Amino acid sequence: MASEDDVYLASDPERQEYVMNEDGIIYQGNKDWIQPSPWNYGQFEEDLVDICFQLLDRNLNYQRNPARDCSLRGSAAYVSRVLSAIVNSNDDSGVLLGNWTEDYSGGVRPTEWSSSPAILRQWHRTRGQPVRYGQCWVFAAVMCSVMRCLGIPTRAVTNFNSGHDTDGNLIIDVFYDKTGQLLPRKSKDSVWNFHVWNECWMARRDLPAGYGGWQVLDATPQERSNGLYCCGPAPVTAIREGDVQHRYDAPFVFSMVNADRVAWLLSGTRKEKLHWDENSIGIHISTKDVGSQDRQDITSAYKHPEGSLEERRAFLKALTAWSRAGAEPETTRSPARSGAGAVAATTRSEAMSTALAEGGSPVALTEAQLSLQLQLVESAEIGQDLHLMLLARNLEAARKDVKLSLSTQPVLHDGTPRPPFWQDTHYLSLDPREEKRISWRIAYGQYGRHLGEDQQVQVIALAEENTSWQKMLAEKTVTLARPSLTLSVLAPVVVNQPFPLHVEFINPLPQPVDGCVLVVEGGGLVKGQASIELGSLQAQEKGGIKFQLTPYKSGPRQLHATLTSSLFPPIKGWKQLEVAPHPGGN
Repeated sequence: MASEDDVYLASDPERQEYVMNEDGIIYQGNKDWIQPSPWNYGQFEEDLVDICFQLLDRNLNYQRNPARDCSLRGSAAYVSRVLSAIVNSNDDSGVLLGNWTEDYSGGVRPTEWSSSPAILRQWHRTRGQPVRYGQCWVFAAVMCSVMRCLGIPTRAVTNFNSGHDTDGNLIIDVFYDKTGQLLPRKSKDSVWNFHVWNECWMARRDLPAGYGGWQVLDATPQERSNGLYCCGPAPVTAIREGDVQHRYDAPFVFSMVNADRVAWLLSGTRKEKLHWDENSIGIHISTKDVGSQDRQDITSAYKHPEGSLEERRAFLKALTAWSRAGAEPETTRSPARSGAGAVAATTRSEAMSTALAEGGSPVALTEAQLSLQLQLVESAEIGQDLHLMLLARNLEAARKDVKLSLSTQPVLHDGTPRPPFWQDTHYLSLDPREEKRISWRIAYGQYGRHLGEDQQVQVIALAEENTSWQKMLAEKTVTLARPSLTLSVLAPVVVNQPFPLHVEFINPLPQPVDGCVLVVEGGGLVKGQASIELGSLQAQEKGGIKFQLTPYKSGPRQLHATLTSSLFPPIKGWKQLEVAPHPGGN
């Protein structure tokens, strides 16, 4: 890689990580429970180069004008944008078909995948039929494999509490009813518990100086860009400073990491603002660290510290640029909690400008009179009861009577709510400065059948004080932990020599499960995938299996194992191995 190349990365450790490393880690879960998930990128598998070039030849630009498309392939920005469209199949014969319905018949559940070569080979083998199914981390992982295969430094990035703003006002609206239930979307806006995209390193000769380096690319089909489902490359530097006028798709990327979130209470046709949160979108933006298995937090690369003057100025700059570009600015009152004073109706950018000029914030909030905090009493694990607690504290020097509406419901990782499986109401009397605790337990038999593939629930507490009628909202996302598979290597690992492996597993559910299959894979360790049918497992049954693998490449390798069944979501385990070269050199 020459220093004059558009994709030149000066640091050798970074080149080894972002171009040469065939394995990686993608982070999932929620902002309070970040979990690493291993992935086999496998960009140097023998057939991957041909498949990647076939992908380029399938893009719509090549189909319309092959000569022009090929002449532009010297631009990393062009190639990456083309690939962000072809990795999904919304506009063409792309690689992956997205599915967020929880009905995965006719394909593979997104949570079962852990290898890009398996997906790309299936696409190639079926002559360009989209592989079923993918969600954001699968799109990002395949994109990472293709980009690294073509020599473009690339990494997978996870954004927790990721905004999806469709109307250009940098506001994500969410709605609740008086029981505390999170309601299905009343707009196309949403907050994803996590969203995964890519960053690619490149010069941006099409932009002013200072906007090269890491660029956001998102192959997950969310919104159209110039008529196609693609996103980026958008300079991370531009996102941080609010310079969203620079291409490509910077306004949308900005909203994913720095929109505001507004909670509303719906009662019939009446809509009441509960809370305006400037700080909850774009949390713990994460990627795998260079040369280690640790998580690196890169939030500061995307935005200034939350609530700082610099961050709010970048927000205003982005909002103003987006409005001038054609997005209709929202006319609104001051984003205040119920009971707060209102300012005259104005565009949001004007309100922001006035507040910043005065050194403050446009969000005028009444001083809190009540504190609510939701907690897990015990770790939440699949197959076990949920044990939750609410801490309610009176912050005033006067007695307070409060109605509490509690609700717990499944939620998908893209923010889509499902109906509640548990609700309750409490009436509290709180003396001045008094704190009370309410705890409750929900049996697995009551909630288990309601959970989706993501195994996530939203816990909500809505309080209403009976004299001021002020309302307070507290919420917590809980992801149920799954047990890990335990992988034990029982002998030295040498290339071209079989070694014994023992995998231990458990059925975490208090009921029998059928159709258990163990899938083992790993670049340089297993050609393709090895599947072992385990049959049925009794309730909470532990088991193990021993077998042999023969590695065909030396060096550091990542071994993956996935246990699937008829009832529980995929359970995974992984182990980092160092494969020694054959003593004879063959």
